[in-house]
Amino acid sequence: MSFGAVAEDYDRLRPSPPGDAVAWLLPEGCAVAVDVAAGTGLLTRALARQVPTVIAVEPDPRMRAVLSARSPDVRVVDGRGEALPLPDASADAILISSAWHWLDPVRAVPEIARVLRDGGRLGVTWTSRDREVDWVRVLDRFRPPGSAEPVEDAAGVTVRCRRHRDVMLPEGGLFENVERTTFAFTRPMTIDDIVDMLATYSGVITADPQERAVGGRRARAVLEQRFPGADEIDVPMRSWCWRADRAARACRQA
Repeated sequence: MSFGAVAEDYDRLRPSPPGDAVAWLLPEGCAVAVDVAAGTGLLTRALARQVPTVIAVEPDPRMRAVLSARSPDVRVVDGRGEALPLPDASADAILISSAWHWLDPVRAVPEIARVLRDGGRLGVTWTSRDREVDWVRVLDRFRPPGSAEPVEDAAGVTVRCRRHRDVMLPEGGLFENVERTTFAFTRPMTIDDIVDMLATYSGVITADPQERAVGGRRARAVLEQRFPGADEIDVPMRSWCWRADRAARACRQA
């Protein structure tokens, strides 16, 4: 619930998944899609460009307020992935953007399966700066000491971020046809916006204000040294995508 404190900046600065990533996540002929943990609607708006009916589910009223203002034609409801305020078998797709690690999969997966129609799609995506690019990865070193530090393997690749992108399904055979892929893109941003974007992550939001300010100044110095005089920088971004299909419900005996 820390993100509501920076809801306007979150909406302005966080990247949306590209349209081809959203299309890959959706099942063919999708008529009703649900965005769970919708935040300010970054994925919601992308879905609304491809799906006739979109429902956004978000527990934080501050995030919902921004979402409703930006997406007045979308139905926005209070709820969580573990308790969706939606009828059984009522959605063709349920998508979660950059929030899977906040859900309890033991409770959320059966609840998502309840709301999906047979053959419906569970899609999960994480859209962020591409930390496998050297100068992008360096920026994580300026997180405040109290925030979660990235852990790198021997090749310098951020392991903690990979673990955040793990989708572990509880046993029960509710989903099948698991697939993964990624979509790379760039996003032009000013140095001010890059520094402000770094401050929209939970570990930084909840850190000591002085430590947060010091981290921001250090990140700015690195960017100004690498891109002197730049009006905008093409920031490497990537959407990591995972999808699975709702298995058919067992036929009831007469």
